[in-house]
Amino acid sequence: MKTILNQLFDYETLSRDTAREVLMRLTAGEYNNSQVAAFLTVFLMRTVTVDELAGFRDAMLDLCIKVQLDADDTMDLCGTGGDGKDTFNISTTSSFVVAGAGQKVAKHGNYGVSSVCGSSNLLDYLGYTFSNDISKLNREIEKSGITFLHAPLFHPAMKHVAPIRKELGVKTFFNMLGPLVNPSRPNKQLTGVFNLELARLYAYLFQKSNVQYGILHSLDGYDEISLTGDFKFIHRHGEALLKAENLRLPALQQEDLFGGTTVADNAKIFMNILNNEATIAQNSAVIANAGMALFVAGKADNYPDAMELAKESVESGKALNAFKQLISGTTS
Repeated sequence: MKTILNQLFDYETLSRDTAREVLMRLTAGEYNNSQVAAFLTVFLMRTVTVDELAGFRDAMLDLCIKVQLDADDTMDLCGTGGDGKDTFNISTTSSFVVAGAGQKVAKHGNYGVSSVCGSSNLLDYLGYTFSNDISKLNREIEKSGITFLHAPLFHPAMKHVAPIRKELGVKTFFNMLGPLVNPSRPNKQLTGVFNLELARLYAYLFQKSNVQYGILHSLDGYDEISLTGDFKFIHRHGEALLKAENLRLPALQQEDLFGGTTVADNAKIFMNILNNEATIAQNSAVIANAGMALFVAGKADNYPDAMELAKESVESGKALNAFKQLISGTTS
């Protein structure tokens, strides 16, 4: 590791194969905590390259517990996190709206590292039992249209890194990797990223895959559609700079999206949205992201129609039913 660190400190980059090898050895516990922390912080000071990100992704997918779901048309809605905006769990809530609209979802998630409440914190609080039992996951997605893959159960090699990430308490390149290493390999994906540079890297990687993808970044820093300003939408056939009016939704303020200071605060907002009792702003943010996911999935031909599908999922109670079915299955 000393040689690798010296190379990085001299502003050199890693080849794809070297990046893969380093991450394989790092997750095997071959490096001490100080070396791991130093390695992680390098990529806080400069952007990861395409080859480095691809190599890290290769290692994570090689090491993970593989998941073969019976459903052959699944989608993941997953942001990188690390935007520092302290929003409520927009992508997690949107996942249930998408499931309620008829698109099967295999959601990949984890506990929050640089935020109060990650998707795993939320679902754990609400009574969901994490599992890597493939038959259980298949029953869930069949019954409710959605299942949840709690990252630590599928990436056991990360046990050597998790405590260091938690101690650092800031985003690292592992935040960048989360949406790329869903062990079920969904064929559709809506991914939010925390800056435009990373959006370009993701686009390059997704273009070399068979994934039907959409990449989102709000220009004021959110890793999702915030409706607080313009946002970039990148997909296989091009890209667009959009705003709330393109989706026929209201423009919002940053404070409208605050998730609170506890997991309980976030859970309350989540349940309010699914019960169609949330504020117009909270509801609109979720409809925007769920609607865009449905557009990417091919469920609608234009943005307004996709938003209407998402809105109907909430107002009809289908999104809430997807959640209830998931929870009833996990506790039965």
